[in-house]
Parts: sequence; C-alpha cells; structure tokens
Amino acid sequence: MKKNKNRYLLIMAGGVGSRFWPLSRKEKAKQFLDILGTGETLIQMTYRRFSKICPAENIYVVTSEESSETVVSQLGIESDHVLAEPLRRNTAPCIAYGIFRIMAEDPDAVIAVTPADHLIKKEDEFRKVMDEAFRFATDNDALLTLGIRPDRPETGYGYIQANLNQPVKGYASLHKVKAFTEKPELAMAKLFIESGDFYWNSGIFIWKASAILEAFNRHLPDIYHTFYEGKELFNTSSEKKFIKRAYAQCSSISVDYGIMEKADNVYVICTDLGWSDLGTWSSLYLHSEHDRNDNAILNSRALTYNSEGNIISLPQGKIAVVQGLDDYIIIDSGDVLLIVSRDQEQNLRHYLEDVGRTAGEEYL
Repeated sequence: MKKNKNRYLLIMAGGVGSRFWPLSRKEKAKQFLDILGTGETLIQMTYRRFSKICPAENIYVVTSEESSETVVSQLGIESDHVLAEPLRRNTAPCIAYGIFRIMAEDPDAVIAVTPADHLIKKEDEFRKVMDEAFRFATDNDALLTLGIRPDRPETGYGYIQANLNQPVKGYASLHKVKAFTEKPELAMAKLFIESGDFYWNSGIFIWKASAILEAFNRHLPDIYHTFYEGKELFNTSSEKKFIKRAYAQCSSISVDYGIMEKADNVYVICTDLGWSDLGTWSSLYLHSEHDRNDNAILNSRALTYNSEGNIISLPQGKIAVVQGLDDYIIIDSGDVLLIVSRDQEQNLRHYLEDVGRTAGEEYL
C-alpha cells in the first residue's frame, strides 16, 4: 500500500436523507443506517469499499456537526479525520473544505470524492476502475468522474455525455466529457439511452488536489478565496473557528453546477458497477431481494396476501399482515408509520412538511 500513499478519499456524509423518511431522521440520516439489511450501514460499506483502494489513514469524512460522533463510532476513524460542517452548503464548499484540509497534510494528494450512501455491487470491477482513475488523475491536470452505463431511461439521475469518438489512449473506456445534463424528462431520457453516448452521473470524482483547487479558483473564486484565507489554519487548533466563519460566507452550490459543467478539462470513465445512488424507496426496491410476489421485505417479518410489488420495513419484534395492496411503500419506524403508493413517492417532501407542522419536529 506504500505505493499508494498519495491516494486520499473524501467521503461526503452531510445529507439528511429526507427521501428515506421515516427511517432516515434528522438525528440519524440514511447513510448511518443498515437500510439494506446487510449488517453494515451505507457509510460503513463505502469506507470498506475504498479502504481496499487507498490507505485507511488517508480517509476523511465531511459531515454535519451533530453527526461527527456517529461517524467516529461507526467507522473507528480518528476524530481529526472527521470534518464537521457548521452549516449545510451543498457539495462545493464541502469539497473545498476537504481539499484544503488534505492539502495541509499532503500537497501532492490525489483525491477521490464520493457520497457516503451509494450502492456498488460489482466491487472487484470498482477496484480496477478506481486504480485506472487514480493513475490517470495522477498523471494529468484533469477533473475525472465515473459515468455509469444506463440500463433504463431514469429521470432521477443527471447524465454525462461522453465523446466516444476520441478515447484517451492507454486507458479503458476513458473519454473527454462533452456535456452534463440535469435530470431529464422521460422522453429525453429515452433519447439519451438510444444515443449510446450518455451515462449516469455517479457523483464520484477523482483529481489531484492542485487541479481541483485551480478549478475552484477559476470557476468559484469566492469559495476558493474564502478557504484560501485560512490555509495556514487547517490541521491546527484554529481550524474549527475559521470554518464557522468561512461557511457563513459561502453560497450553497453544487460542484457539478459550479465547476464540472463549466470546466474544459473534464473526463469520464464509462463503466458498469452495479451502481445506484439509493435516492428513493423505489430505487431501494429495485436493488432488494423480492419474494415470489415481488415484494421487497427488508429484514422484517411480514405476511402478504394478494399483494405485489410492495417494499416493507418494520422494527424488530413487529409483524405485519398486508392484504390487497400493490406497489406500496410500507415503512414503520416505531413512532411513524408511512403507507404511500410508490407512484406518489415524489410527494414525500410535502408529507414531511405537514407532519412537522401538525405533529412536531421530533417526528422528522
């Protein structure tokens, strides 16, 4: 592993996971839950997956202040490798914080950035792809991302258009990026699939610290200069106080919109990793085991009659009897019971607002 001593990982674990309510709550978001029933939380799966690719001592996590102790307890990571955000400011400030912090340790760092809560089933292939990604990022001043070969016209993901006519020599399935596209309507998503050069945007990035900081300086100069002012304070006792001040000055913007869509040195590795961002209950349904009636019963006890296509999650010690329901989300978190048709899942945010207003914040 010594040869990989400049490989670093930054895990983004600051999200609230509201689309997985009521299991995902403010005090414990979905990345800290064993939502797949495997015995590992999503962030533990992410940490384990990458610890085979870069040294464990080079793994950092950015999360909210209230989740810092949870990260330490679940990962066994050193507390000074957990970077606490005082405010939620989307991915650009989160990544800027992590990059400056890692550069204080190693100016030559090559850094992978990943969400904490994604599913990757083909882990052997993932390691091969990441080895190639680190090799390319080490040798080039480029911003690299992973594009996932789509198997359906998904409207919930962003897309990357790859220039397939000009593959990068010496690398498998690595291409210059033509364009990024936000979540499309279904008709457009179908056209993307037919074209053959559009890939799902995984949200996983690999770059030299120096390359991404140059991109921040060029495309998000306000955020760059806000953090640059405190570059001597990272990895010191003054870091936390400085970060509070810096985040108060930062706008809330994603790195995709702020940098990746604007930069001209963006590349993509086109791959198939059995990937999902597990963004909704319905996406979890797609990646769960089903019974003979296509119900996904998540580490729970349930009897179903004349019921198909449901996803069911219950607390330990509880049993459900479900009759005559098709394609429903049935989630019991103990103090909240959610029963919603899967085709109405997009309204979950409105239901959350109503619960908070009528029952209180403790149910959110």
